[in-house]
Amino acid sequence: MIRAYKFLMRPTVGQQVALGEMLRDHCSLYNGALQERRDAYRHVSKTNVKYGQQSAQLKEIRAFDPERQGRWSFSSQQATLRRLDKAFAAFFRRVKAGQTPGYPRFRGQNWFDTVDFPKDGDGCRWDATPHDPVTRVRFQGIGHVKVNQHRPVIGKVKTVSVKREGRKWCVVLTAEREQPEPLPLTGSVVGIDMGIAWFLTTSNGEHVVNPRHARAAASKLETAQKALSRFPRRKVKNRTANHQRAVEKVAGLHAKVRRQRLDHAHKTALGLVREHDLIAHEDLKIRNMSKAPAPKPDPEQQGSFLPNGAAAKAGLNRSISDAGWGVFLAILTSKAESAGREVIAVDPRNTSRQCPECGHAAKENRPTQEKFHCLSCGHSAHADVAGALNVLRAGLVRREAAPA
Repeated sequence: MIRAYKFLMRPTVGQQVALGEMLRDHCSLYNGALQERRDAYRHVSKTNVKYGQQSAQLKEIRAFDPERQGRWSFSSQQATLRRLDKAFAAFFRRVKAGQTPGYPRFRGQNWFDTVDFPKDGDGCRWDATPHDPVTRVRFQGIGHVKVNQHRPVIGKVKTVSVKREGRKWCVVLTAEREQPEPLPLTGSVVGIDMGIAWFLTTSNGEHVVNPRHARAAASKLETAQKALSRFPRRKVKNRTANHQRAVEKVAGLHAKVRRQRLDHAHKTALGLVREHDLIAHEDLKIRNMSKAPAPKPDPEQQGSFLPNGAAAKAGLNRSISDAGWGVFLAILTSKAESAGREVIAVDPRNTSRQCPECGHAAKENRPTQEKFHCLSCGHSAHADVAGALNVLRAGLVRREAAPA
């Protein structure tokens, strides 16, 4: 089992400068490799440059520029080139699938915030001073950096990454460990219905409050965004001190909302995993649910459009994004795997319209957002509870139908 750990680093002023230079040089390597691929394909020969060819040039690049590219780990530079290769692989996959291709773009210094080290001990060393009470990680060209290790790392460290988040620096580890002992069985199964009014509702009738972190911070974000909008768009090196502080204020508020959302998702998922052996949820296509409605051209007036409910849909999309369903379901699946629990995703069609008592499905069964009343058998319940019961029933059917 592979698990990731993220810790805050405490670099000195000199180490912060060196970390910034490392990101700058890896960004330059990424952009240079991208330019080489573009130029090669624009040539009359339409040559495709592969990762192997660019990796073979690293030795010459490092010898030509020893004060910049030669300072850093060879394997981390290979990882940066693999990152570009993955971007092109994803581009060609989208082209073949008929999707919006999204050609790989050049990265600015603010857009390139991560450097990967594929192997612990090659250009980096986790817990480099094991006899020191303070955990330190060592990076080639930077030295030993203090780490705020708030929990133990279980297993063998496989990869190490450096990440910049605003003015903070983090180290991200992946560790390989054996499958942990599963939690004791509780004999309980549950279905959950994700929503906006309530974050989720269980088939037992329990509601989890939707904290709406982004909405709570909306006024502060609006003020910070207005202050930022007074400055013209400029590169980092051309920004004034006030401009940079305005940028960091907006980024800091967004980061706080993201941390609050993650904290709520972790705590909610942990409670479900501890209490239930099986958890069924809807297999939501969140990206499709949050798409903007297509415009409706007016057939009677050229160049005009009919109302399509875009404003109302925009508000719903914001609420869906604020709830963070995708993040929560990913965390739930991860925690359930570690605890030996079972998570089943079921088809969400008609789960909110079908009666959990008689099975009658109709749009009219749900007259309001909260009320469910079956037109066939007269069963009444909270709409989200009825949906969670249908999700649980579908999950149990799917588990029984799964091959042993």
